[in-house]
Amino acid sequence: MKILVTCPPMLRMIDSFRPLFAEHGAEITTPDVVQTLSVEQLKELVPQHDGWIIGDDPATREVFEAGKAGKLRAAVKWGIGVDNVDFAACKDLDIPITNTPNMFGGEVADIAVGYVIALARQTFEIDRGVRAGDWPKPRGMSLAGKTVALVGYGDIGSNVARRLLAADMNIIAYDPFAPDQPSMPQVQRAAWPQRIGEADFIVINCALTPSSHHMLNAAVLAKCKPGVRVVNVGRGPVIDEPALEAALQSGQVFSAALDVFEVEPPPMNSPIRSHPRCVLGSHNASNTADAVARTSEIAIGKLMGYLQAQKN
Repeated sequence: MKILVTCPPMLRMIDSFRPLFAEHGAEITTPDVVQTLSVEQLKELVPQHDGWIIGDDPATREVFEAGKAGKLRAAVKWGIGVDNVDFAACKDLDIPITNTPNMFGGEVADIAVGYVIALARQTFEIDRGVRAGDWPKPRGMSLAGKTVALVGYGDIGSNVARRLLAADMNIIAYDPFAPDQPSMPQVQRAAWPQRIGEADFIVINCALTPSSHHMLNAAVLAKCKPGVRVVNVGRGPVIDEPALEAALQSGQVFSAALDVFEVEPPPMNSPIRSHPRCVLGSHNASNTADAVARTSEIAIGKLMGYLQAQKN
C-alpha cells in the first residue's frame, strides 16, 4: 500500500511513525509542505496512493475525483477542522473518510489563554521594546473581573473556559450546538452577537461553517466595547480581516492575537503583519509533540482500518 501524508505537523515527526506504517506494510510519500499543497499538486499525487492523511490542503471534489480515477481508496483528515475537505464528494465517490475529533482541546486552549495574557499585559510590546534597547512599562489590564466573549464551546472552548475561570474572569459562551457544562455553571450562554458590548476580550475557537464565516465583521465590531481585545485560534475566515484592520486603526479594537488568517500565510503586504498591536501566529496552536503523536497514531489506525476492511 502507498500512503500520502500532507499534514505538516505529522511530517515534521514522520520518522516516529515509520515503524507503525511498516507494521501495516505501507509505503509512505512525504512531500515538502509548508502549509498546504495546491489543487494541481494534489491531483498529481493523490491518484498514486491507496490512502491519504490530509492536512489543511484543498481536499476538493476535483482532487477526490482524480484520486478515485487512480488508486485512492480511503482518507483521513488529520485533526479536528474539516472545512477544507469535501465530505459530500467522498460520499458520492464512495471514498471512506473521517477526521480525528477532540484531539487538541487542551493544547489550543493553552495557546488561547497565553494570547489573552499577552494582550492584557502587552508582553509582546515589552519584548519588542527591550530588544530595541528601550525599557517600556505599558500599563496592563488585570484579568480578574473582566468578561470574555467565547465563540465556540465544544472541546476547545470548554478547555479555554476552565482556564479563564481559574483567572476569575466572566465568560459568555456562544455556541448553538454545544450543551451546558455542568462542571462550569458560571459560564453564561448567549446567541451571537447578543451582549457582545460587555466583552473585554473576544476569543474565537469555533469551526468554520457557512454560518460562522465573517461572523466577526464591521457591524459586530461597531457594537463592541471600545478597546476590546481579539484572539483567534479557530479559523481565519471567521473574522472579516479588513474590518478588523479598520477597527485596529480606529482603536475600536485595542489589540489582536491571530494564530489563523483568511489567507495562510498572510500576504507580505497585509496591514495585519505590520500593525504594532498585533501578535501573529502560524496556525500552530495544536502543535505539541504529545498532541501530534496522539493524533497521528489515531489517524494511521483509522486509515489502515478502512484499507484493511476493503481487502477483507
